[in-house]
Amino acid sequence: MTKVKQVGLLAAGCQPWNNDVCAASGDRFAYCATLAIYIYQLDQQYNEFKLRSIMSEHKKTITAISWCPDNPDLFASASADNLLIVWNVAEQKAVARLDNTKGIPAAVSWCWNSTDGVAFVSQRGPLYIWVYGNSDHGVTVHKEAHSFLSDICLFRWHPTKKGRLVFGHTDGSLSIFQPGCKSQKHVLRPESLEGTDEEDPVSALEWDALSTDYLLGWDRSKPLSNLNNGIRLVDSEALACITSFCFPSAAASVQCLAWVPSAPGMFITGDSQVGVLRIWNVSRSTPLDSIKLKKTGFHALHVLNTPLAKKAQSSCSPSKSQHTSSTSEAVPPPTLSQSRSFSLPPGHAVCCFMDGGVGLYDMGAKKWDFLRDLGHVETIFDCKFKPDDPNLLATASFDGTIKIWDTNTLTAVYTSPGNEGVVYSLSWAPGDLNCIAGATSRNGAFIWDVRKGKIVTRFNEHGKNGIFCISWSHKDSKRIATCSGDGFCIIRTIDGKVLHKYKHPAAVFGCDWSQNNKDMIATGCEDKNVRVYYLATSSDQPLKVFTGHLAKVFHVRWSPLREGILCSGSDDGTVRIWDYTQDACINVLSGHTSPVRGLMWNTEVPYLLISGSWDYTIRVWDTRDGTCLDTVYDHGADVYGLTCHQSRPFTMASCSRDSTVRLWSLTPLISPLLLNILTNQPWEKIIGNTDTAMVPGSPPLLCGKVSRDIKQELEKLNFDTTTKKLRWFSECFSPPGGSSNLWDLVSVIMGQDDSLLPGSYSRGVMHMKHLLKFKTSEAQELTIIKMSKFGGGIGAPSKEERLKEAADIHLRLGQIQRYCELMVELGQWEKALAVAPGVSMKYWKKLMQRRADQLMAEDNDDAIPYCIATADVKKLVSFFTGRGQLLEALLIAQGACEGNIRPPQTSAINHATNDVDNRQQYQSLLHNVCGQLAEWYFQDGCSVLAACCHLAVDNVKLAMSSLIRGNELELAACMGVVLGEAVEQSTAYCLELLARKYMTPPTWELSADILGMIPENHVLLAKVCAYFTGSAAEITQLRERCRLPSLEECKALAEEAMCDGDLFSAVKFHLLTSEPENALKIGIDHVKEQLSGSDWIVDSVHPVLDLLSYIRSDRLLMAKFTEARSELLILCGYIGGLLAIRRQYTSIVPALYEYTSQLLKRREVSLPLKIEQLSTELDAWQACTQSNGNPPSESQKETFQCLGRRILPVSTVLCGADYVTGSNLPSHSDVQLSCFTGHRIQGPVFLLEDGKSAISLNDALMWAKVNPFSPLGTGVRINPF
Repeated sequence: MTKVKQVGLLAAGCQPWNNDVCAASGDRFAYCATLAIYIYQLDQQYNEFKLRSIMSEHKKTITAISWCPDNPDLFASASADNLLIVWNVAEQKAVARLDNTKGIPAAVSWCWNSTDGVAFVSQRGPLYIWVYGNSDHGVTVHKEAHSFLSDICLFRWHPTKKGRLVFGHTDGSLSIFQPGCKSQKHVLRPESLEGTDEEDPVSALEWDALSTDYLLGWDRSKPLSNLNNGIRLVDSEALACITSFCFPSAAASVQCLAWVPSAPGMFITGDSQVGVLRIWNVSRSTPLDSIKLKKTGFHALHVLNTPLAKKAQSSCSPSKSQHTSSTSEAVPPPTLSQSRSFSLPPGHAVCCFMDGGVGLYDMGAKKWDFLRDLGHVETIFDCKFKPDDPNLLATASFDGTIKIWDTNTLTAVYTSPGNEGVVYSLSWAPGDLNCIAGATSRNGAFIWDVRKGKIVTRFNEHGKNGIFCISWSHKDSKRIATCSGDGFCIIRTIDGKVLHKYKHPAAVFGCDWSQNNKDMIATGCEDKNVRVYYLATSSDQPLKVFTGHLAKVFHVRWSPLREGILCSGSDDGTVRIWDYTQDACINVLSGHTSPVRGLMWNTEVPYLLISGSWDYTIRVWDTRDGTCLDTVYDHGADVYGLTCHQSRPFTMASCSRDSTVRLWSLTPLISPLLLNILTNQPWEKIIGNTDTAMVPGSPPLLCGKVSRDIKQELEKLNFDTTTKKLRWFSECFSPPGGSSNLWDLVSVIMGQDDSLLPGSYSRGVMHMKHLLKFKTSEAQELTIIKMSKFGGGIGAPSKEERLKEAADIHLRLGQIQRYCELMVELGQWEKALAVAPGVSMKYWKKLMQRRADQLMAEDNDDAIPYCIATADVKKLVSFFTGRGQLLEALLIAQGACEGNIRPPQTSAINHATNDVDNRQQYQSLLHNVCGQLAEWYFQDGCSVLAACCHLAVDNVKLAMSSLIRGNELELAACMGVVLGEAVEQSTAYCLELLARKYMTPPTWELSADILGMIPENHVLLAKVCAYFTGSAAEITQLRERCRLPSLEECKALAEEAMCDGDLFSAVKFHLLTSEPENALKIGIDHVKEQLSGSDWIVDSVHPVLDLLSYIRSDRLLMAKFTEARSELLILCGYIGGLLAIRRQYTSIVPALYEYTSQLLKRREVSLPLKIEQLSTELDAWQACTQSNGNPPSESQKETFQCLGRRILPVSTVLCGADYVTGSNLPSHSDVQLSCFTGHRIQGPVFLLEDGKSAISLNDALMWAKVNPFSPLGTGVRINPF
């Protein structure tokens, strides 16, 4: 199992290089970065789009994608390496490849006459058609589409007229083909270009799906310079321009366009300079509406063919009554507001922008359903954390920008002005100066003032030569070093004064300031050497030159903890460790198969070094002996930058040519350390000096500044040291994503003064007693009030005039209710509601509720004030949760709980009793909403934030459950220790799982120490000692530590327990003897006897089986115990399946039943279990719990009820599927198939003991909790914790 854990992903943006780079089908949409395709899918439960997969087998720029119109699971992509791939989205794999497209495909489209045919074209053709489903993968040439006179930009098949085809060319002309008709090549060229060689590429081209001949086209010429340029609706049959469309200003320029399938005659365009979306109808030459979505221009547009199905909102509008009386309820017309303007068609547009931003815009509601505002679109060469803020990460890219990201929210918060060519390197100014130095390919170096948002200084000493590295001195904030292709490393002050120019014999690629000596700097050079310079002398010669690499040296890094030690990465694929004091290479780290780029020393553990390479991997090294501790395969291209922050030393960021930034937790590499802290071990086992830590094979020790500072602060405290110690260290070890938020909430629950809460508290999940206070303060700070304009219309029809006249008569007659109903029928709700209290407050409230129901049915936010005025809290909470707006629902529920939302008073009666009842209902509602919000975070891979939601309403047990289900066991144990008795049971279970995790050499004693924290721990300690395999002396030592009897004493105690009829104790003590196999027969016979009866329950047999599973593996796997082993595995598998049903581990129930059935088939055993019985139970469970459209039969209901009686309910702590951090993050390159399902595993993978078979880590955790033995049936215990 991998030791480095992925905890965050900053996805790439959409590339702006090619035309067809976004597509959509059903509830999915896709866009292309430079090297990968990102697939997003609608999560129906939470009504939001989530990244489902990253397709990356292209090694060069992707040029076009096309979704199959007949199969929503298939799409095709082409790239600049002459490669065409057909993908299966559901299975996340390539199903066909064409490795030689005879040129770079400029456009790709599925053929009109074949579900497995893909057409593609490059430059001047011809149009090739690849039928990938044929056995010979034949590629044919279109009979007529060839020999063009101008390069092809894009082409489109007609959606209904079979075989009709149009090409757009770079000279602005079109070529049109129709089977059986004469070809029309290079026609309809704009008149302003006729007779010239000027190029005006057709950048957008779409057929009108409702016409056989009409198509829309756009040429880049200014649309107002000539009526034949710009957007044109042309008749392809008559070869005539029907309409030219005009823009409101000469500066407007279209980049892309798309028809709106749900609105005949309507199309949309995206402007190229500013992100303005324009709505058009073919009947008008000017836009119907214009909406500014972003400051940056559009690049691509795609409208979904079918509007997305939203969660249905329940409508309480009455059906129209056949008899109309003075009190009959009217049926109102649909609401017409600004957000439901006539000019806006229903539909969703995938919008891609020039800055890499991607979004899905709901045109009808005028809102984003999904928006990823910024993203790098090319290689990210460098990344660095801000020195004084571990939550801010800067990245430098080939796209010419530096972006700064908030690692808690994974969103961009700043971006540099851009247009810098390639930005190869960046370096933050020391401390809180808020400046970044950047190095570029052609514009020298610069300093960007982040707060001012502008470049404040430029350095041009290297001329036009590329600068590959820039480094701001850690010790002296006035000095900056740069390395360049001109062979110089230049040291200058920030005002531009050159201090040193160190000449090298070739290009210099890397430099790094010593962290122990402010005047020492190291460089890496193309001549394969590493040099060290000393700035305090006037000499321009190096103090040291280290030789040994076989190819150019790129980056160099000084160790932050070991003086005189530095490392270098080279194109020879190795990392070398150099000792400056010994003039020697002390280690060579070999394993990468391509050039090494990223290098990073850990700032707390002196021997940990991480490297990134062009072989797409990240490797973690123990530099004491050169061992590779872990290899990470998730990036889809070269890994360039690696960084961590001193105050969060075990969170690493990496960047790559795949245009992504990924966040990693290194904590699993040193996990025993946190357990040493938790079990209150002496400081010598936690913090040490570098000499002690560097002893080969010794356990990890913390040697950095952060750990020393924590120790010093703790020594100053007189009380509460345990809480502070656990909090500070767990925050140091934990990645971003809620750890600090969690501890803030724990301190609130423990009674800490609110004034001690940090400023960041209000930006996270707050305790409910603070929520309204902070939100009210936030509202008071807002100074801009947004006003909405309603109405308009195009004149009232005569029927409306008659109704108005009738209403006036009713009003004059005093028939107020009838007047109100007529106003409702006319849609004039405000007038109706204004006079409704004249009927009664009860009628007014009912009318308000009807108005709210109507607006909710239309998914209109205007429903909110109506619900609040009538205190219809449940309906409003349901409205928000149905739209996935759980935070809004939470705010409403809390407002109701605090008494701020009350029903209108209809009399002077004291309503205190009702208020109490309402408060109780609202409290229940609040807990329910918090639970839903927690589950939303949990399913998004954020178990810590899920725990925060439960803590916000004081539900400490469910908070513990979230952490345990997310496998955040160390954090859960720390929190449980602080919360104490309230979560004692949960903490004990968590500690038991942690003890299982450390039941391996050399941490057996740590396992025993963990169990020592549990009050009733005798049986648990017996399990550890029973499973322990060591020498006789080691066994005796561990037993003494656990205060257990000796081998001989255990044998006597086992016999005594048998005589007393205490079977459980007999099994326990037999396991602790020198012949533990004696326990097998006793325990298995007991379970067989139980299962032979009709009234047994799981809890009567599971404790014995669980105890038996701790038999030493070397004894269990002996050949003479084959039958007993087989029976134990089968019984554990079957009871494990029942436990999985009880705990709602839905994904592994079929696997456990299949595992048990297979063992029954293959093994010679005598058990009261039949394969038919297992099949019947599994079918019953599936029929009764999983909706497949077919109701369960009576016999299936009866079988499932029987299972229910045997299983019995379970506490909430143990209930619910596991979902670890990173489970929602797709991998680029590490593809593993689950041996349970055969499908690709998304998220962390767990390899079984054969080194080949794999299951997801989530399934492995759940399996191990209900059945400790491997799914391979070998008898080996699995340990995925």
